[in-house]
Amino acid sequence: MRITALGTAVGSGLALASLGLTVDNLRRLRVPDPSAPPPRERVAVLVPARDEEADIVDCVRALLAAVEGWPVPAEVLVLDDGSTDTTAARVRALGVRVLDGAPTPAGWLAKPWACHQLAAAREATTADVLVFVDADVRVAPHGLAATVDLLRRTGLDLVSPHPRQRAEGPAERLVQPLLAWSWLATLPLGVAERSPRPSLSAANGQLLAVDARAYRAAGGHPPDQVLDDLALVRALKRHGRRGVVADGTRVAECRMYHGAVEVRAGYTKSLWAAFGTRPRAAAIVGLLALVHVVPALAALGGSRVGLVGYLAGVASRVLAARRTGTRPGDAVAHPVSVLAVAALTIDSWRRRRAGTLRWRGRPVVAETPSRAA
Repeated sequence: MRITALGTAVGSGLALASLGLTVDNLRRLRVPDPSAPPPRERVAVLVPARDEEADIVDCVRALLAAVEGWPVPAEVLVLDDGSTDTTAARVRALGVRVLDGAPTPAGWLAKPWACHQLAAAREATTADVLVFVDADVRVAPHGLAATVDLLRRTGLDLVSPHPRQRAEGPAERLVQPLLAWSWLATLPLGVAERSPRPSLSAANGQLLAVDARAYRAAGGHPPDQVLDDLALVRALKRHGRRGVVADGTRVAECRMYHGAVEVRAGYTKSLWAAFGTRPRAAAIVGLLALVHVVPALAALGGSRVGLVGYLAGVASRVLAARRTGTRPGDAVAHPVSVLAVAALTIDSWRRRRAGTLRWRGRPVVAETPSRAA
């Protein structure tokens, strides 16, 4: 990569702007109230699960503890999405109802279809609030009450408290912290919350609460979207509703992937869809490199301007890490993290074009009705 003085100056300037946005977003970021009382309305807690025997018991036990003693009993419902292990049996042993998921129809992807079935269950059709929770999430005892309270207190139609991301191995620590940093450093949250533009959206489907009427008015989860959480927020916005990501650091935690193999598989399945078209993905990856890699390389060559840009990127990561409960010290490798995500994005598009993207044994791209016929 050829480093020019102009490129270094532009990249460093944008890194400083990104740091400023991070500071502003941390000031505006919605925070659930851990002392919020239990809701006095009907809540359905919905968990899609496929081959989750390692996580499902701890997840469901945490959910049951979180809704214990509520004045209006909450329903906890798990959908077994074609598991080949003991997921369903372990949930039933806890006394929680398990739905047997139907095969994924043409035009649908597995996760949206699972969420659709959960939302159509009798327990959910009578609820005022739907809370979707992934099986690898552990909610705090106050987590669900605080999440529903945030939804109602803000007057929003959807809130998505971003859980604290547990990252243990080198690959996880290199990539996972970028999940929260990406929207803290690039998306103006105040504007995104008010704006009807679908492009100004962020969400994390690991923990997501939505007003049931708004959910159904928007048509529920879009059927064929890999990034189902982001697609749901955008669908709500198209119907005049509002939703936003929030600080879920103290209401839940999640370890998405275990080791480099899972990190690669998990991100390559979805990064091709994160940026829209292939040219747009290339442009965004190039911009990230300009802002967060070029200044660091210039700094290694003795550029003071590059050093300022590198330090701005590191500072943005440190602030995000301190707020979201990840390791601030990992921020020193920020340019390497950005390069890792760039490589994963390229790999994702390569596999997308080859038609080899799969997740948990199933294709990532929805089969069209015409092909199914």
